[in-house]
Amino acid sequence: MFGRKKKKEAAAAGKPDAPKKQSQLAVVKDAYRLVKKDSPLSILWCAVVFILVLTFGIIIGNNLGHPIYAGFLSLPMAFLAAFFLFTRYANSAAFSSIEGQVGAGASVLMSIRRGFLTTPAVNVNRDQDMVHRVSARAGIILVGEGGYGVKSLLQDEKRKMERFLSGVPVTEIVVGSAQGQVSIRKLQKHLKKLPKKLSTVQLREVRARLKSVGGLNLPMPKGPMPTNLKMPRR
Repeated sequence: MFGRKKKKEAAAAGKPDAPKKQSQLAVVKDAYRLVKKDSPLSILWCAVVFILVLTFGIIIGNNLGHPIYAGFLSLPMAFLAAFFLFTRYANSAAFSSIEGQVGAGASVLMSIRRGFLTTPAVNVNRDQDMVHRVSARAGIILVGEGGYGVKSLLQDEKRKMERFLSGVPVTEIVVGSAQGQVSIRKLQKHLKKLPKKLSTVQLREVRARLKSVGGLNLPMPKGPMPTNLKMPRR
């Protein structure tokens, strides 16, 4: 019995400590610092919205003869309204913090939680133009970010996918602000709006084949992503 215990302790000592999950309060604190740094007036606007909603509720309650009761009811509504505005500012600040960095597109893609599997930097050139591969019900989505060389990288990767996964639809997207490109702020929404062309079984088979292809190890931009900050459940 003591021998087993020693073995377990030795095994536990040899294992690296698992990364601790960040608490919701820590996420809100990080988002607050980010918003304050990006746009200090945003916090003031959130406070203004909170006061306006609370005051409006009390005024209505006063007209109905129940100002205190209305004040209690208006308090959570005022908090939700201010918090909703705060999340919008946090989203904008989070995108601003990673915009223009190498691998920013991959960071946004990998924050999509369900239905999309991203392999970052499957094709990269010496100018740090790169292509990320996403597998989803829409098929294979190749997302390129960088300069002029990204188009040739996309064409090269598309030919590979068409040979390797014959019959699977391949969609090309370039991240940027020019005409025909998708801004990093709208990238997630754009992907989710793509028409679904594969069944769940077909997608599973595609992903099983893609495991043998792999990608490159690329450090992602640091900083909180928009999806980290959750709205309270209604």
